[in-house]
Amino acid sequence: MAILEVRNLEKSFGKTQVLKGISFNLNEGDVLSIIGSSGSGKTTLLRCINFLETADSGKITVDGDVIFDSSSEKKLSKKEQLEKQLSIGLVFQDFNLFPQYNVLDNVKLALKVRAKNRPDFKKNKKAIYEEIDLKAKSVIKKMGLEDKMENYPCELSGGQKQRVSIARAMALEPKILFFDEPTSALDPELTGEILKVIRELAEENMTMVIVTHEMTFAKEVSDYIVFMDQGIIAEEGEAEYVITNPRTERLRAFLSKISD
Repeated sequence: MAILEVRNLEKSFGKTQVLKGISFNLNEGDVLSIIGSSGSGKTTLLRCINFLETADSGKITVDGDVIFDSSSEKKLSKKEQLEKQLSIGLVFQDFNLFPQYNVLDNVKLALKVRAKNRPDFKKNKKAIYEEIDLKAKSVIKKMGLEDKMENYPCELSGGQKQRVSIARAMALEPKILFFDEPTSALDPELTGEILKVIRELAEENMTMVIVTHEMTFAKEVSDYIVFMDQGIIAEEGEAEYVITNPRTERLRAFLSKISD
């Protein structure tokens, strides 16, 4: 069953059309990797699904709920949009941690934002915050950072910062976890550390969408691959087949450059 459905998504910045009618499905528990050259629209696609950008037209459905539909007169309120945004995890390539907060507080922050929308928040504030504290500590421990909870981002390695970002996203118990080139800001030694974490999440059947330039990793961990080129899906299919048997000259050229 498709947990994510994207239909005819379009997005322009000024006169430049970045997304030109993107459509795809993602089944629950599957991993989709999105590959393509810089400027092909990969990050813009993720940002539109996560409400960091607003698409010009199209439709996005997550787990049966329509979260964006340009043809509908009914629009989500700011509160509803925030709730939808918090239910879809996004791990950024540049970490996006708050430097003034330690690891524990960075992970707790979004949980506190969500909690304030609960109808029982004022009545049960203390108990809710205790629950948040336990959940944050649990997911930080899962990421192997239990000894770094009181540390600040400036005291962490790049790999540790990215694991905090993953912990922050996982704490929200997202239906889908998005990664925007999660290893691009890391040196080769730390890249393997993050790819190992993502592999473990895949083994736990976490539904994920990964924008990546790591072709070997994409082939190994993904169920499905989408190749974007100049704002369109130029090729798509089962991961191993797409990587080993590219049908288009454009994808063959892209893979050749990546492997050089």
